[in-house]
Amino acid sequence: MTPPPFMSTAQEREAWRWLLQRQAPDGLRDEPAFERWLAADPRHPQVYAQAEAVWTLSAAPAARLAQEESAALAGYLARMDAPRRTPRRHRAPAWSLATAACLLLALWTGGWWQPEHWLGDLRADYVSAPGEVRELTLADGSQLVLDGDSALAVHFDAQQRQIELLRGAASFQVVRNGLPFVVRAEAGEARVLGTEFEVRRLPRETRVTVASGQVAVRAGEAADLPQAVLHAGQRVAFANGRLAAPEVVDSSAALAWRQGWLAFYQAPLGEVLERLGDYYPGRIILLDAELAARRVTVSFPSTDPHAALNSLQAVLGFQQRELFGRLIVVH
Repeated sequence: MTPPPFMSTAQEREAWRWLLQRQAPDGLRDEPAFERWLAADPRHPQVYAQAEAVWTLSAAPAARLAQEESAALAGYLARMDAPRRTPRRHRAPAWSLATAACLLLALWTGGWWQPEHWLGDLRADYVSAPGEVRELTLADGSQLVLDGDSALAVHFDAQQRQIELLRGAASFQVVRNGLPFVVRAEAGEARVLGTEFEVRRLPRETRVTVASGQVAVRAGEAADLPQAVLHAGQRVAFANGRLAAPEVVDSSAALAWRQGWLAFYQAPLGEVLERLGDYYPGRIILLDAELAARRVTVSFPSTDPHAALNSLQAVLGFQQRELFGRLIVVH
């Protein structure tokens, strides 16, 4: 049976934002905007239905959880629900408490509703936990490094060597043995022409970055599709069957995660937090679209996500709240 097309992390978060907004009884609804969001992508109604189903099924357990953890949640909500645009006297504490309880329930029973991870891991040969960077040697002697919270499957036969990147990122140093070495991610593929390179799946696109040698990249598996041949210091992205133009990058900075560092040049904060989330044992959720689009140039150790967040907070001035060591909300 083919697994259903579960949504990306970004779409899940957007669906939850709409759901929580529409559950609020204090006039925060914007139905025309919600209808536009539903119509913007044929997948949006499905991911919203998934979020709504979780909300419905977790209502009763959330109420019990709210009672058991009322003191801790009350303190958390007192900070999180501080007024920004709407006076607090018009907010609904019961709704907020249920919201936080549902978030806790989701975290404690499945890691923020990510069934695509569970299904993917069943097919994976190698999986890394958040914050874990794994160095591996494949059967042909090729070396790979698996980034935090990543998974891949290996398929070697007499015709070719194939890697399927199920999520996250991996870098490769490929041994030449006469057989093609192909890394597939989503619908696209990177075919090695003798190289050291990285493939990274992000919520909205997949990126291939070359540190040395050459890699041929296509946005699909058909042999007649256009391809980009990348050389050292180049990167290309593809999504939805479209291949972007290659760009020049600092490949040593892009692959610095292998040495425990994350480096970004003029990257959107949303992307930075996505990467940082690979090293945090829970979820980092950014609830401000304008903040997510702000660009930053930063470098920090990947071993301490809290210190990295504090540094970003000092520069950008956002607010962050951590809930029981499993959820960080940035707004």
